[in-house]
Amino acid sequence: MTWSRKNLEDVATIAPTASVYLTSERLELQRTAREFAMTEVLPVADELDPRRGEIPDALLARLAELGYFGIMVDREHGGLGLGVFEYCLVCEELARGWMSVASIIARGNGTGCASPDDDRRAALLRRSARGEWIGGIAFSEPSAGSDLAGVECAAERDGDEWVITGTKRWVGHALRADFLHLLARTRDPREGESRSDGLELFLVEKERGVFPDGVSGTPIDKIGYFGLTTWELRFDGLRLPADALQDTGQAEGQGFKDSLRWLGPARVQTAARAVGLARGALEDAVAYCRQRVQFGHPIGDQQVIRHAIADMSAQVEAARQLWMHAAWLVDSGAAADVETSQAKLVASETAEQVTSQALQIFGGNGYTTEYSAERYWRDARLTKIFEGTSEIQRKIVSDALVGH
Repeated sequence: MTWSRKNLEDVATIAPTASVYLTSERLELQRTAREFAMTEVLPVADELDPRRGEIPDALLARLAELGYFGIMVDREHGGLGLGVFEYCLVCEELARGWMSVASIIARGNGTGCASPDDDRRAALLRRSARGEWIGGIAFSEPSAGSDLAGVECAAERDGDEWVITGTKRWVGHALRADFLHLLARTRDPREGESRSDGLELFLVEKERGVFPDGVSGTPIDKIGYFGLTTWELRFDGLRLPADALQDTGQAEGQGFKDSLRWLGPARVQTAARAVGLARGALEDAVAYCRQRVQFGHPIGDQQVIRHAIADMSAQVEAARQLWMHAAWLVDSGAAADVETSQAKLVASETAEQVTSQALQIFGGNGYTTEYSAERYWRDARLTKIFEGTSEIQRKIVSDALVGH
């Protein structure tokens, strides 16, 4: 029997409907996100990902309509007023459809709203919640990825302005963004200081579809993670107003620490995205093995296939429980550096293993773009790299247990 990716009625949903973490409100949020992902996100992914297309504006508008750009923005400013847990719950569902769609909402949800002016901050939060303030994260550089303290992009004060010079790499959605969230060095570390001292966060406002004067960019030719174009940006004397410096009410030189605080929830979100990818591959493999006939029987009759499916489902559920626990800890205000790193490590490693096994179940068909297995596989591989590599997560966890 020929199996089509579009036969959604044949795809079993392998996701929790009962858990100590899943209240009735969360279950309803999950149900809505799942229906949206399967009926509106997945068909777009199946059409555009093989062509390396970007997320359409119409789909961005639907994300905004559903409130997903404002999940973690308080109700006072037009958001849903929910936490990291609900944010990640939605992201797992969206990633099951297309990982880039689960990623784009991270560029809203209050990112780029830390203005020192209360009225300005409130206005930006409202725009963020409406999906009208979507940014690009400009932290990494050609020589500073995992070693974020090694950022060299310079911000020099010139009267009432800042002048930015340097290069940033891996800036997703940069051209279509409303702003760039930029980590730059305002001064060299003083004697006795950490290498991270002197790093600050800046807000670069821009018009969608163009780069401001003093900024140019080159798209990075990736092997996956389509839907979001990723850029290398060059800053050649970009001039910013004095209030472009993001003020969080802390002392000078907090940019590095603020970026690390941002990474905690981001790592849990990556774990949730990884689980969404693994679940997509698993659900597709289940549907395929029921319908793919070899030697006169569905391949799902073979014990080796059935055991592989069992192992995959257990791996997915274990990874899910880790991200849920980590998200719960973050929302509770507890210290959760170890748990967020554990969740990100296990979920991303699981995603690569499960999507690879799914590709094997599809056989030769899995090595084509006619099925989604290869997309989940390509995108899952990236989850082991961004928001801190698996090696960095292992270092964080082992340092906490054994000591530096």
